[in-house]
Amino acid sequence: MSHPHPDLTLPPPLPAGGLRVVPLGGLGEVGRNMAVLEHEGRLLVIDCGVLFPEDNQPGVDLILPDFDYIRDRLDDIEAIVLTHGHEDHIGAVPYLLRLRADIPLVGSQLTLAFIEAKLKEHRIAPLTLAVREGQVEQLGVFECEFVAVNHSIPDALAVAVTTAAGTVLHTGDFKMDQLPLDGRITDLRAFARLGERGVDLFMVDSTNAEVPGFVAPEREIGPVLDQVFSESTGRVVVASFASHVHRVQQVVDAAVANDRKVALVGRSMVRNMGIAAELGYLKVPDGALVDIKQVENLPDDRVVLMCTGSQGEPMAALSRMANKDHKVSVGAGDTVVLASSLIPGNENAVFRVINGLMRLGARVVHSGNAKVHVSGHASAGELLYCYNVLRPRNVMPVHGEVRHLVANAALAVKTGVPADRVVLAEDGVVVDLVDGRASVVGAVPCGYVYVDGSSVGAITEVELKDRRILGDEGFVSIFAVVSSQDGTVLAGPQIHARGVAEPDDVFDAVLPQLTQALEEAVRGGATDSHQLQQVMRRVVGRWVSGRLRRRPMIIPVVVEA
Repeated sequence: MSHPHPDLTLPPPLPAGGLRVVPLGGLGEVGRNMAVLEHEGRLLVIDCGVLFPEDNQPGVDLILPDFDYIRDRLDDIEAIVLTHGHEDHIGAVPYLLRLRADIPLVGSQLTLAFIEAKLKEHRIAPLTLAVREGQVEQLGVFECEFVAVNHSIPDALAVAVTTAAGTVLHTGDFKMDQLPLDGRITDLRAFARLGERGVDLFMVDSTNAEVPGFVAPEREIGPVLDQVFSESTGRVVVASFASHVHRVQQVVDAAVANDRKVALVGRSMVRNMGIAAELGYLKVPDGALVDIKQVENLPDDRVVLMCTGSQGEPMAALSRMANKDHKVSVGAGDTVVLASSLIPGNENAVFRVINGLMRLGARVVHSGNAKVHVSGHASAGELLYCYNVLRPRNVMPVHGEVRHLVANAALAVKTGVPADRVVLAEDGVVVDLVDGRASVVGAVPCGYVYVDGSSVGAITEVELKDRRILGDEGFVSIFAVVSSQDGTVLAGPQIHARGVAEPDDVFDAVLPQLTQALEEAVRGGATDSHQLQQVMRRVVGRWVSGRLRRRPMIIPVVVEA
């Protein structure tokens, strides 16, 4: 197996006739999926998603792929192919189109409808090409054939990209549910046909590669929801992803069966389900949906609230309900269902919400105590089937943390793919397909790009470190006035602390040391205010570390008078 190495250099020029693959997100993490394919000087982008921040990234709204690799080559991009409509695959599209607005977007009907609604909020009118399974489109030098795959959102597609260098099959996110709610299964016949023709590089979803066996059918969730609804005497609140059309369909069906009305809560949920219903992907009986404003007029045992927040997002509806900061109140007798699996890194946030809801008296049903969710990603048994059907010449696991990629690579080897034909790469690692062999040839810079409010990329790790220090350790400000004539201390030093457990007067003990250090610095020739500020920072920093066992942010201010 080829492993990324920390001393990888920039890649050499792509050999004539070769195909280059540069993952800019999604390898080594769950989210931010984006891959750039290059052939004959032209580029094809597959997916362009976001990653959601963790607790150690305070104040960050979204994390984008690093576009620097393609920033100077935007005119070379033929299209952005979107495999499906989840945020971790389409969420960063508006930010890429800000750089070049006329890059064509290619995807299924539902996927394009979701991204067009998002782009409308960004005031971008995109060029789009709707495709469906079985369709073949020539996008510049890239021939793209689209294949139906089953996932936790309708209309998902894999894409087979054929060039003179060979055929690359990118699965996007997929599983092999044999009894899907919409009857649309992963097209293994098309996979087999592509395998007979020859797949030179198989880029395959790794998220569930560590999970043995097969993912349970979505149909098993419906009866569980129906039972939960029938047992509930108060309101039922169901939290799910705002794009999980199948799960919302099951909630609507269970609500109708138990004589309950459904209200959608959350802007993204209302928007996405409105689109899905309009296009026929969500089937809602007349009178089953009510506006959130009508809920207060209905008995609690006639209400189901379908909302966002299943991952513990602080501003989502469910988190705000748990914090009693939402117009919908949750209390004793109510049932809350978290109808999604935990995305790695979100565990603490989700458990915080669960605890908050239970503290209010609600019953909480989640994947840990009831079968209210099945994964949208292929488990090990399904991946083995795909390898045996396709018999790919080279394999590149995608979409997953390192442990997922490694597990997927091991599955490929078990089915007979030579170990030296399985490429383990991470974000920024460049893989070339030349003469039928895929190999790592270098790496390009590929960092996190943070969205913080209206700023994109302005926040760096330095600012995040400062925010973490402020959040964990607090800050101490020091103020002093010195004479511009002789450097004597005219006023202060004064010390004020915030986020520190001890009162301000605990710092009285260090004031004599601080005054002495300032006077000695002046006598030594230090008259610049910046130099004096650094003196104050060092003295107080050493004292706080030794006396209080803390390392707060220290902000010194020296005013010359």
